[in-house]
Formats: sequence, structure tokens, C-alpha cells
Amino acid sequence: MNIVILAAGAGKRMRSALPKVLHPLAGRPLLSHVIETARGLNPTKLVVVVGHGAEQVQHAVGAPDIAFAVQAQQLGTGHAVQQALPFLDASVPTLVLYGDVPLTRASTLERLVAAAAGGQYGVLTVDVADPTGYGRIVRNAHGRVVRIVEHKDATQAEREIAEINTGIVIAPTARLAAWLAALKNTNAQQEFYLTDVVESAIRDGVEVVTAQPDEEWETLGVNSKMQLAELERIAQRNTAYRLLEEGVTLADPARIDVRGTLRCGADVFIDVNSVFEGEVDIGDGVSIGPNCVIRNAKIGEGTQIAAYTAIDDAVVGERTVLGPYARLRPGAELGDESHVGNFVEIKNAVLGVGAKANHLSYIGDADIGARVNIGAGTITCNYDGANKHRTIIEDDVFVGSDTQLVAPVRVGRNTTIAAGTTVWKDVAPDMLVLNEKTQKTREGYVRPVKKKSK
Repeated sequence: MNIVILAAGAGKRMRSALPKVLHPLAGRPLLSHVIETARGLNPTKLVVVVGHGAEQVQHAVGAPDIAFAVQAQQLGTGHAVQQALPFLDASVPTLVLYGDVPLTRASTLERLVAAAAGGQYGVLTVDVADPTGYGRIVRNAHGRVVRIVEHKDATQAEREIAEINTGIVIAPTARLAAWLAALKNTNAQQEFYLTDVVESAIRDGVEVVTAQPDEEWETLGVNSKMQLAELERIAQRNTAYRLLEEGVTLADPARIDVRGTLRCGADVFIDVNSVFEGEVDIGDGVSIGPNCVIRNAKIGEGTQIAAYTAIDDAVVGERTVLGPYARLRPGAELGDESHVGNFVEIKNAVLGVGAKANHLSYIGDADIGARVNIGAGTITCNYDGANKHRTIIEDDVFVGSDTQLVAPVRVGRNTTIAAGTTVWKDVAPDMLVLNEKTQKTREGYVRPVKKKSK
């Protein structure tokens, strides 16, 4: 079958310069969710109809398997589908989806496709408590669909109907083209409604069949920031329930945000208010404390991540200990059983197996060997004002507190660096490194006393 996704609307109620279909839901554009679902149905042709912000939309979601049709003027849904016709295979039916309806399940669409498999005109409908603003499904005494009427054009009796049109339809493509060509815009909005095709189908003796989703939220669209926020919570709730079913322990399913793809092993615990972005893989037995932000990362099994830790584009080994308040920036790689403690920042650096940096340090552009101890207040001075340079510390080095390593520099294995040392020259293995200092004392010193204010 062909799949056409309508994504040309301006979305004025969003009050944003960003095209409506590019507003993010769970970390991805609304339209990306619809495209992913469409791909799962293996379409013969996949066409996205763009209009407002067409270049932005094409840049955001463009791919070899997507054709773009342009609706220069937004003259209604029927007019939008017309723009896609030249790209379609007329020998197979066409399914019409919407770029601002992101949560429809593939199983629901498969049900609709199956219902119309004999060449019928299929409509996805849903019964709602408040149908205000939606097109109503009008049936005859035998329960057959006779037409769809928009809310603004409906009589009072028709407005009492609870079954509404979601806009998602499937139809024989060749016939659909003829029906679209015959559309009129004699309605309150003066637009060419796709819903009016139903009457043409019935007139031509084509049966109109319907299917319904398992959940009403599958059919909800986004026209405002309020609706976007409501769908965000639904999407996050669905993700949380999936994680729970997979065996993940969530301290509170209502307080987790996944803005991408989160894959977890067995016996994973996630505390409240943690955010996961991009592609995140978490191994068995990992514990994540509250208020962590983890983006594009791989976390090895048995790792313990304490509160307020930020991880961005990093790899963490097995049985490591992180945080609280640790920060891993892009390019950080932590070996197994390493420790990175509070207020330690690591960027584009590798820590070997069992290495420790437990307090108040910056490690950037560095290779840290196995079992190295980084004392509190240690800094790799990696930037000379123009270029970055690398620090190399070999295995079993002890780095005392308040040390500055001025890159490029190499420290040989099993060396001890005394507290308060500045290292700017390479050091051979098995050395003690210190800067000579003189300590003076004076007798009879009187400490100043703070004057009391009157």
C-alpha cells in the first residue's frame, strides 16, 4: 500500500516559528513518530505532504524512502492528498495519516487496513465523551456509514453523535484520485475536505467500513502547546509502563522522562526525575539515583550512579561508581570499577580499570591508566588558548591533591606526585614529583580581630 502523511499545516495555535509537526514529543519531532509507525507497515510508497516550513520539515526528516509533495496553499485535507497523487502506485490502496497525530499504534492501522482489504473505503473512528470540534460519523438505520459531517456544518442532532472521524482513512488509490478531483469547497471553511470523499464512495457503490483503536489517545492530535504537553505525559506514561513490564524498577513511573530510546537490562533501578535522551543502553544491575540526566550513553552492569549526575555521549564500564554531582562530557570513557565522585568533570578522556577521581577535579583530553588515584582539586591544563593538548598518566600513579598537569605531558607508571605540584615536564616511571617549597613560621603573630559594629 501507499502511505501519505499530511504535514503541511502552519499550526498557528502553537504560537511558534517552528512548523507544528517538528515540535518534539518524547525527544523527537511529532512527524518522526508517524514516519516510524508508517515504516513499520512496509509501504510501497511513503509520501509526506509539506507546506508551511517545507524546507525545515524536509531537512529534519528527509530520507531515501520518503518522497515529499508540496501543498503551496493549505486548502484542506482533500487538496493535500491531491498533491501526493503523482507519487503513488495506483495499483495498491492508499493509507492517509497525519503528521500531528503521533501515537497511533501500528496494530490499530493494521486493523483498519484489514477491514478495507476488499477494496472498501476504510475510516478509523473512535467514540469520545466530548465530540465537540470533530467530524461525526453519520450512519443509517442499518448501521452503515452514509457520510461524515464536520462539526461546523452539523445539525444539532448530528452533534449529539459520539462516534467521530479521526481523519485516518484507507481507499483504493485510482478511485480516490477521481473522488478527490470531484470535491467541492462549499462549506463553512471553504476547504476541500477529505471527509467528503465518503459520500462519493457510497454513491459509487463502495462500502465504507470502520475500525477503532484500542485506546482513545492513539487518535489525539496536537494543535496547541497544551495538547502537546498532554500527549507528552501519555507518551512518557506508556514508556514507563513498558519499562516496568520489562522488569525495570521505577521509584515513581510518573517521574521519568525518556526522550529517545532507553534499553535496560535485568534488575535496573531508576529513581525519580531522571531524564534519558538519545540512545541509552543500561546494563544489568545498574542503579540510577534521582535527578540524573543521561544522554547517548552506555552504562555497564553493576554500576551505581548517585544523584544529580550528568552523562553526555560517554561510555561507562562495569561496576563503576559515579556521583553525586559528577559530570561526564562527550568522549569520556570509564573503565571497569573506576570511581568518579562529586564535582568531578571528565571530557574526552579515558580512565583505566580501577582509576579513581573522587573529589573536585577536571580531567580533559587525557588517558588515565589503571588504578590511578586523582587527588582532590587536580586539573589537567589541556588548553593553551588556541589548541587542546593531551595528558597521559600511566598505571598506578598517585596524584596528590591540588595538582596541575600542564599538557602535553606524560607521567610514567608508579609515580607519586606530591600535593600542590605543577607538572609541566614528562616524568619517568617510579619517581616522586614535587615543586620545592619553603615553609616559614613566625612567633608572636597576632590574628586581626573583627571590629564590632556599633
